[in-house]
Order: sequence, then structure tokens, then C-alpha cells
Amino acid sequence: MWDRNQMAERAAQELQDGWYVNLGIGIPTLVSNYIPEGIEVTLQSENGMLGMGPFPISGDEDADLINAGKQTITELPQTAYFDSAQSFGMIRGGKIAMAILGAMEVAENGDLANWMIPGKLVKGMGGAMDLVAGVGRVVVVMDHTNKHGVSKVLKECTLPLTGKSVVDRIITNLGVLDVVDGGLKIVETADGVTEDELRAATEATII
Repeated sequence: MWDRNQMAERAAQELQDGWYVNLGIGIPTLVSNYIPEGIEVTLQSENGMLGMGPFPISGDEDADLINAGKQTITELPQTAYFDSAQSFGMIRGGKIAMAILGAMEVAENGDLANWMIPGKLVKGMGGAMDLVAGVGRVVVVMDHTNKHGVSKVLKECTLPLTGKSVVDRIITNLGVLDVVDGGLKIVETADGVTEDELRAATEATII
């Protein structure tokens, strides 16, 4: 199966030249390290930055340069800075082509739960609800099961939703699935994973 970096590298293959893209917290932040050669994308962070570079190497961090997940990042010569109102204006105005987000659960109809577990302390919704409603395409990157081996790709989400029927593609450590009419469709399996193993780890309907 794929590790975190391999999932991020696979997600980077979803990028298209000229796109404006938002990367969520967690594994999606690693996508910036795997942008394919010949592809130019502009990465947007909802805390007010357009044009994020790759993660800084150890010792080169700038505490004033952070993404929405409070991780240190790098800037580029063309980087622009602005307030949150303008940032969310870009998102709500449909200017962002794709969001690559993490998730706790995804349902077979594209429902997404990625912001809270009832009873646990959370910082808040952040920009996720606006992102899934305003961007052109939503790709989720996450582990296929939880630490107990229970599927996180479900018939119906059990956690509070971020958005309904918003996910287009799911990339996990076991493979890639598309949300289609009637359930999910297998696009590819991860290295060393069979289609039967992917199906067995998935509660959702695979057509």
C-alpha cells in the first residue's frame, strides 16, 4: 500500500497546468513537494496567501510564513498576501479550481466529514465548508481505514458533515476511487493491493 508521501505524490497527479489549488491540512500539504515537472499551479491558503512554495528544509523556516494549518511554508517571487475576506471571496467566487483535503469519513454519494468528532475539542470549521461549496473539484486524501481496521469509506457518514455530495475523487493508501452514480468506481489500486483487498476494506458500495 501507499505511505503518506506516496498518497501525496498520487494526489499531485490530479493537478492541471494553470490551476489555482487549495491544499488542506494533513497529507494534502505534502502535495506541494510533488508537483509534476512542466505543471504550473498556484497554491492558495485561506489564511491569505496565494503562491505557496514547498515546505522549508530544516533550519530555513520562517515563523511568519504559515499556512492555514499553522505549518511553516515558503514563498515564491510571485507570492501575494491579502486578508481572509479577500481569500474567501476567491473561494466563494469560484476562482479556485480544486481543493485537495483530508477527511475522517467519506460516503459513497460524496458526503464529506472532515472537521470534528463529537466530544473532542476542535478549533472550528476553518475554511473546509466554504472550500467544498465553492471550488470546482474536491479530491480527498486519507487512510482507507482507522487504526482498528474499520473502513472510513462508508455507505453513510456518521460524523457531522462538512458538505453533502461534494467529493469527486478519493485517494487512500489502498487506491483511488471516483464518486459516480450508484456508488464508487475503482480507478486504480495502490502498489501491492489487489482489487479484492480494496473492496474488502470498503463499506461503501463499489460498482
